[in-house]
Amino acid sequence: MVLAVVGVAGLAVVAAGYTVATRHAGAADTAGRGHAGAPNSPAAPPPGAAAAGANPTAAPDGAVAMITGLGPRTRAAIPAATRQVLVASGKAKNSSDTVVTLWTKTGRGRWHPGAAWAAHNALHGWSAGHRAGDLHSPIGVFTLHDAGGFDPDPGTKLPYHHSAKFQAGGVGFNGETLDQAFDYVIAIDYNRVPGTSPLDGTQPLGASRGGGIWVHVDHGGPTHGCVSISAAHMVDLLHTLLPADHPVIVMGDRGTLAT
Repeated sequence: MVLAVVGVAGLAVVAAGYTVATRHAGAADTAGRGHAGAPNSPAAPPPGAAAAGANPTAAPDGAVAMITGLGPRTRAAIPAATRQVLVASGKAKNSSDTVVTLWTKTGRGRWHPGAAWAAHNALHGWSAGHRAGDLHSPIGVFTLHDAGGFDPDPGTKLPYHHSAKFQAGGVGFNGETLDQAFDYVIAIDYNRVPGTSPLDGTQPLGASRGGGIWVHVDHGGPTHGCVSISAAHMVDLLHTLLPADHPVIVMGDRGTLAT
């Protein structure tokens, strides 16, 4: 596991392989649109996927001493100053189904889980050596600094880049429309420069290592490399993440995360 402090593919190819549609090219960066909700949200998590589970050591408020499902190597990669951890725990190494949970560190040093949200990751699952176009999501612990989207800022404390350039074209792997996938995004700091717009194309590790790995709005199917959750949950997440809490995402298949 590594803590990535590293750009996103440029405007021609963003968010791990989604191409930007040209039909919005003439729109102003301040353009917005009404959101139609999330009709293609992923299915609810399977029974037993609740973040806290039946942990007998949990406090009455559900807080536990350690984040459930993370092993010692994974926990060691989380920065000491981090108080918000978004865990994307994949069903299996080759699965595109994921459960996402935001954990918050309490004043007493314990971890409190939020709701478990059904999500998607890349078509071919997960990889510890992500490469451009491999249709895997990278495994690791990555910081979260910057957000943006086609829709206006919903009220996040993260720096938010509102632009009509956040528009994916075409259809997903299941034939679903990608039209609203980038209404809200949070850049995952894999092979990018933190503190820049998610649309920034700088890739410190080189183009061969891929980039444009985001948390974005779910479109009802696997992604090219990103993690996707419903539009409503994206808004919840944007409302909740606080730069002062040094948020990170811990992402990978649950077997690897348990190491």
